[in-house]
Amino acid sequence: MTPIKLPASYYQQFDADYARDVPGEGFGGWKESEIELAPDHTALVVMHAWDCGPMEQWPGWWRAVEYYPRSLKIVQQVFPSLLASVRASTLPVFHVVGWMDYYQDYPGYQKVKKLAGPSPEFPQVATDPVYDRLQDFRADRIFVGAHNRPDVEAGRHGIKFPEQARPVGDEGIAKDGHQLAALCRAHGINHLVYVGFAINWCLLMSPGGMVDMSRYGMMCSTIREAVTAVENAETAREEREKQQALWRTAISSGFVFGVEDFKTAMKTAAAP
Repeated sequence: MTPIKLPASYYQQFDADYARDVPGEGFGGWKESEIELAPDHTALVVMHAWDCGPMEQWPGWWRAVEYYPRSLKIVQQVFPSLLASVRASTLPVFHVVGWMDYYQDYPGYQKVKKLAGPSPEFPQVATDPVYDRLQDFRADRIFVGAHNRPDVEAGRHGIKFPEQARPVGDEGIAKDGHQLAALCRAHGINHLVYVGFAINWCLLMSPGGMVDMSRYGMMCSTIREAVTAVENAETAREEREKQQALWRTAISSGFVFGVEDFKTAMKTAAAP
């Protein structure tokens, strides 16, 4: 299929101006240009879109994972029309999952599991009592907090796909980079456009995320309105961690698209 064109944001990470007090302030910064997408080689990836249950059921989860309300809003308000537009095009929709076994019975996972074969194992290093105490310290005082841990541990067993992000038919489902790479090879995909949660954490670092897939040579982009980030007390009000993660995506692996621009482009790539 002929390449399609759409606007994309990118970040000009040059030139440092050494006549300034802060040379990096000379960088060109955010810019926008029309770029090409190859429909035959591009896929939308929905990663870690979870229904984790209501606050009343798992208050400890909600206290520790402050971005979850934002993710719910995106799933409910952005995902339906975005996924409908992609599914009406020739681009495939892939799903990257994590934790527990809520995806095991879906035909798309069974297909990918057979296609990819066994995933590589990573033997863990030996622990010791000090290591264990340090991990306990982190869990109690850094994340998720001792009083939140029971809800988080129990809530994991109830994770499921939200209705708006549930795989349709036999859409490919991968639990790690090995499986996602096999899926991409089978479909001839070399450009993944990620949506889901959270862009500075799971979408970046988890199995099947951008760092993982960059090792396979994949280009990894995102859609601004279809992601959120893990924030902290100093960044949450302005969602500065999300802005930082969009910058990282733009300079390290791909482009940042606007959701309306992407949906419009999907009409050009509509399935016959």
